[in-house]
Amino acid sequence: MTEIDGMGTERATCVLAENPSAMTLDGTNTWIIAEPGSEEVVIVDPGPKDGKHLRRVLDTVEAQDRRIGLILLTHGHPDHSAGAGKLAKLAGGPVKVRALDPRHRLGDEGLAEGDVVTTGGLELRIMETPGHSDDSLTFWLPADGAVLTGDTILGYGTTVLEGSLGDYLGSLDRLRRFATDVEAATILPGHGPKLDDPIAVLDHYIDHRRERLAQVESAVAAGATTAREVVERVYADVDRSLWPAAEQSVQSQLDYLNSR
Repeated sequence: MTEIDGMGTERATCVLAENPSAMTLDGTNTWIIAEPGSEEVVIVDPGPKDGKHLRRVLDTVEAQDRRIGLILLTHGHPDHSAGAGKLAKLAGGPVKVRALDPRHRLGDEGLAEGDVVTTGGLELRIMETPGHSDDSLTFWLPADGAVLTGDTILGYGTTVLEGSLGDYLGSLDRLRRFATDVEAATILPGHGPKLDDPIAVLDHYIDHRRERLAQVESAVAAGATTAREVVERVYADVDRSLWPAAEQSVQSQLDYLNSR
């Protein structure tokens, strides 16, 4: 599978990596972003180090009579970032990989709050949105009214927290205000389908996190003392294969409750 029908916008094309799992949903969405008429594209999240997937990405770019000018990472988890170096080599020429975390960069340029990427005539604005991970970024593509969220917002389900719940709640609140202010039209997530009602999605995410936090608080009041014990109470109806990920999120919630 290459380009996914109905998944993009005028400037964004999705190539789905063949790495489906409980954690990656249908697989990782690699986004090819290009201004109409431009010879250069920006790749957002090349995906895993899978030669077939990376070749499909490059073939899609070349089929548009374009070349890769820059690679950006929403965060450094391997299902988003591991293929970056190999894709840069396949593309030929000096292609930089920019990320918040220096460990995932190729070249001397990072990414940070307030940066504006203009490769190929695009305008992509960078926001730091920690929570899923400490290095999570969100990209705003104003020409399409699109927000590229990585794993901060998924196409369905909810994300696992590796970072601070306080940071994540702050990121959600900020994205909610931002999406309202700019009248965002769509969310282009790191996994799952695009979402065409950003405000409703963000409201759902915020409500869900508040509800889960209340459930965790109730479990602690009822005697649960560890993240595992909370998971056994709160996630009893969830597939046990997902409990380790749930335990990680619960630990973030316990840390948050203990810090208040």
